[in-house]
Amino acid sequence: MRRKIYNELVKWKKTSEGKTALLVDGARRVGKSYIVEEFARQNYKSYILIDFNRVDDDVRNLFLHYLNDLDTLFMYLSGYFNVKLHNRDSLIIFDEVQMFPKARAAIKYLVADGRYDYVETGSLMSIKKNVSDILIPSEERHIRMYPMDFEEFLWAMGNDILMDIIRKCYDEKTPMGQTMHRKSMDYFRQYLIVGGMPQAVNEYTKTRDFDQVDQIKRDILALYRADIVKHAQGYEMKVESIFDEIPAQLQKHEKKFRLSSLKKGARFREYEDALFWLEDAMITNICYNATAPNLGLKLNMDRLTLKCYMGDTGLLISHAFDENGIVSEEIYKKLLFDKLEVDKGMIMENVVAQMLAAAGHKLYFYSNPSREDRESRMEIDFLIAKSKITNRHNISPIEVKSGKNYTISSLKKFIKKYSEQTYIPYVIHTGDRKEEEGIVFLPVYMTPLL
Repeated sequence: MRRKIYNELVKWKKTSEGKTALLVDGARRVGKSYIVEEFARQNYKSYILIDFNRVDDDVRNLFLHYLNDLDTLFMYLSGYFNVKLHNRDSLIIFDEVQMFPKARAAIKYLVADGRYDYVETGSLMSIKKNVSDILIPSEERHIRMYPMDFEEFLWAMGNDILMDIIRKCYDEKTPMGQTMHRKSMDYFRQYLIVGGMPQAVNEYTKTRDFDQVDQIKRDILALYRADIVKHAQGYEMKVESIFDEIPAQLQKHEKKFRLSSLKKGARFREYEDALFWLEDAMITNICYNATAPNLGLKLNMDRLTLKCYMGDTGLLISHAFDENGIVSEEIYKKLLFDKLEVDKGMIMENVVAQMLAAAGHKLYFYSNPSREDRESRMEIDFLIAKSKITNRHNISPIEVKSGKNYTISSLKKFIKKYSEQTYIPYVIHTGDRKEEEGIVFLPVYMTPLL
């Protein structure tokens, strides 16, 4: 499977020249090990993959006893894995490095030695127990890996040109046209249902069987639950209760996460670690309320008011529609043909959050529930800052609409009240591209290009 992060790995190899290690952080089953091993195979004479989730204590002890004698360390690693190491042409992979933080700490000495290159993969990299007894190496460069995006899904489906056409229309500010828009939405609805977890996408490309795909997604959700029990020790019940509540919270008209739904009188400080655990595991994407739409959205962030999205929308659908333990083929067909009776807003908003996060945007929304001032009362789904900052007009408000008939009163209020701050206001919808009254209406599949 083609993944864009592969090019990032190649770029790191060329620019680093052994002076840094690379840490690839991502959710479980997102494809980290696969792509790193493929990179090793294509770009080095030899490689060793050390999976700290599986290796025995003999290998672990090497990092405890031989950091002051690297010749012996490499001799043992080479012998244990039966791989000949080549100076400046071998890669050593620390897979699931969070399972043995001491190896992560050893990166400082291994990089300084300079003989080989090092890539680490893992999840839960910032959880307290995974960093409590180690010094995070400054020689470590960190990149995040997300589920497959829409373009990667198209590649897997054997379509290498559709996203180029979408990109061209976006750049030239022209509509796709009826035929190409319909084709793009057909593919996008399939992506929405299948999601971006590589196993699920691979199964779909082979079988086109939604039941088989759903079973894979359900297995991944079960793995996440097992991880919660195993790794969120001390607050696993809180993590699990938030995880279970996500679909219900997103189903509401106001999608802000209400802790009171978990326990009467619940306070943020009681659940802060649990929310952080899910975000650090990249199971969720947290979107915070920016109390003022000014440059430096983080400076105006209200940590107590947030929305909690699933990291993968395909997993959200399997998580949400699980009354019978499996999403029926009928529900998938209704989603595919845009005939599902339930509010599709949560699915659409979740996939937009997923695409914005994968494109490098921090997630913020704007909410003013004022009861006194009707003109100030509004809720904007997302705020993003433009890449090149100017004196004014730096923030783009984004409204997400799942149906064909909708109003944009909050967006119009925002434009009127914050005209000095507003750059380009967007409506992300299921229709083709158009502009009306200074508002750009974008088809949902163009979201990654913002």
